[in-house]
Amino acid sequence: MTTTIDARPGHDGRGGNHEGGTKHRTVLSSSLIGTTIEWYDFFLYSTAASIVFGELFFSAGDGAVGTLASFATFFVGFLARPIGAIMFGHIGDRLGRKRTLVTTMLLMGIATALIGVLPTYDQAGVLAPALLVLLRVLQGLAIGGEWAGAVLLAVEYAPRGRKGFYGSWPQAGLGIGLALGTGLFALLGEVMDDDAFMTYGWRIAFGVSIVLVVVGLVIRLKVEETPAFSAVKQRSRLPVAALVRHRLSRRHLALGMLARWGDGVAFNTWAVFAIAYCTGLGMSRTSVLLGVTVAAVVMAVLIPFVGRGVDRLGARRTYITGMVLFGLSAVPAFLGFRTADPWVVGAVLVVTLGIAYAISYSPEGTLFAQLFPTETRYTGMSVVYQFSGIYASGLTPMLITALFALGGGSLWWVCGYLVFTAVVSTIATLAIRPRDLYLADDTEQQRDREPSRVD
Repeated sequence: MTTTIDARPGHDGRGGNHEGGTKHRTVLSSSLIGTTIEWYDFFLYSTAASIVFGELFFSAGDGAVGTLASFATFFVGFLARPIGAIMFGHIGDRLGRKRTLVTTMLLMGIATALIGVLPTYDQAGVLAPALLVLLRVLQGLAIGGEWAGAVLLAVEYAPRGRKGFYGSWPQAGLGIGLALGTGLFALLGEVMDDDAFMTYGWRIAFGVSIVLVVVGLVIRLKVEETPAFSAVKQRSRLPVAALVRHRLSRRHLALGMLARWGDGVAFNTWAVFAIAYCTGLGMSRTSVLLGVTVAAVVMAVLIPFVGRGVDRLGARRTYITGMVLFGLSAVPAFLGFRTADPWVVGAVLVVTLGIAYAISYSPEGTLFAQLFPTETRYTGMSVVYQFSGIYASGLTPMLITALFALGGGSLWWVCGYLVFTAVVSTIATLAIRPRDLYLADDTEQQRDREPSRVD
């Protein structure tokens, strides 16, 4: 049976007409802390994949082969994320944002803690990498449903004209989570010798996840369902089918996934691949991790300030600015890395990851939330972010490693690829028409369309 729902741009139930004050602070805290914990868990794995897992979970031999195999398990998490996007997106659009977010946090915390107690290859043979892959899949499922829900919790509670600022808070969780993960690894590596760190030190970082999850759940359980979702009286029985049937939603799915390409490549180049690349040039592991940590802190602090600018300039314009900066920074960044000077590398990471990336990532959640109506928004955002994550994020470390090998160590194949993705993302974002956006705000001139029809 087909039901007509008023899904015109700007018509989002109660939208910004809701009580502020303490409730809004709780919502923002829940979104920020929740995404911080989820990204801490997810990217803790990426850090370990760069410096630990290749040696501990794969047979001894060529170190490069072990690192590549480790990055392959890192990629498996991105393959699981689209499945989590559809599964938890369906639950989020059918049953609500809050229930879904509690479930994803529990799933992520349990999977991460279990990684910290896994036997190594020397202890359990092929069972060790098999269990590692299984738990990475569970991480992928969890993050597949977490990101969109956390953003929607903030954006759907936001007063009119402040959606960019509210939507930036869960985005800041990426920087904080990354800083906590790399910072803790750097600290453990500094206070322990290599044998102790490789034996049990890295496991401490994964065990900390349980404490963080308990804190996050206490806060998240206090949040009520979003006003926008509560106002939807007729909900799609199958949100993903409704997205595919609706012409504008199909267009936004395609453009959103292309727009996301440069963003995913940028983060995984500067925050993941750079660690393995710079340590391979002879830099100490601690120096590189500290550089990423400082850059992540700068990113987390800057993102809410960029969010205020989003409310004045619009999410599209701000996102495009970040993509242009990404493309322009590719060659200078790798030239800086090749100096293997800790201060130069640290400065490069602050500029690329801390500043330029913050400018694109801060408006991303708000931009993607504007692409879909309330009744399919959770699923639509999740599909855009997580399906694009396969090629934009998960493949990036392996692909860049292969491009360096193809070019005999030359920068041009790698930098050419980075610039290409920045150009594609810029063009795709420009193709998103302001008049087609939902969640109307004060910076985008929009006009009504015919109501969408959802199952």
